[in-house]
Amino acid sequence: MVIPQHGSPFRLISKLQNALGDNLRAALDDPNVVEIMLNPDGKLFIESLGHGIVCAGMMTRAAAETVIGSVAHALNSEVGDERPIISGELPIGGHRFEGLLPPVVAGPSFTIRRRASRLIPLDDYVASKMMTTEQVATVRSAVAAKLNIVVSGGTGSGKTTLTNAIVAEMIAHAPADRLVILEDTAEIWCAADNAVCLHTSDAVDMSRLLKSTMRLRPDRIIVGEVRDGAALTLLKAWNTGHPGGIATIHSNSAHSALQRLEQLTAEASQQSMQSVIGDAVDLIISIERTPKGRRVSEILHVTGFAGGAYQIEPFAEDARDAA
Repeated sequence: MVIPQHGSPFRLISKLQNALGDNLRAALDDPNVVEIMLNPDGKLFIESLGHGIVCAGMMTRAAAETVIGSVAHALNSEVGDERPIISGELPIGGHRFEGLLPPVVAGPSFTIRRRASRLIPLDDYVASKMMTTEQVATVRSAVAAKLNIVVSGGTGSGKTTLTNAIVAEMIAHAPADRLVILEDTAEIWCAADNAVCLHTSDAVDMSRLLKSTMRLRPDRIIVGEVRDGAALTLLKAWNTGHPGGIATIHSNSAHSALQRLEQLTAEASQQSMQSVIGDAVDLIISIERTPKGRRVSEILHVTGFAGGAYQIEPFAEDARDAA
């Protein structure tokens, strides 16, 4: 089965809106909504700030297939038995979309990660007890010193939202800096006067974008998420005259972020890249989702790699101890 793709962009959006229904369209307009999830059995779930994940009714198989097919069309792609997975931006609001069809699932399924509708400044992190004043001061000092920052955390922990806050600090501190931002889907907020935003495609991966970035005269390189061997290209860029960048990575702690970088660089090189990692990464900020909400659990300062170990020192107090 291949879901047919046809119609004008206006008709496509209208078709997608009708398939989503009033409930999901309202959820996409709600700034408190974090994620919308459709399971293969047709059950819908919505995660929102302050309420967690709640059941939001059902969606028919036909409507789900229409949603997935419409997104594929908007991405100039096809989805069906031979290509049952589609990833990209929802043509309504630019939210992150992941859709799946049989045979990889029993029934059509998708997840929509809602794009943040507003910037949350670092001061608000303190007010909401997600960070301590000491941690915010550490981050601001790192931005001013043009340290390379890695924001680590699990899925849904708030890595991108925190990255947006740090990018805002970069712009406030050095408004003349030229920022080059690389992402799979557009999630980084950037109000800089001098910025270039690049996005991967089926034909151009993150590693290729990073190589091109070197010719775009960046002052700071920002990567929405490091997930493969492109990590090595980014680290080398940070090490060769382009400090002050920021990237996010999936890991459960600041220490495991270093191990994750080792795994990713191993995809591009058989040689150990521990010294490269130790030289390139200056600050690791670990954010986590807890039953009480999101918290920056630790900040580590990396000063290098020597004697078979990373030279690390804790930076600022633990937010969990201060809460």
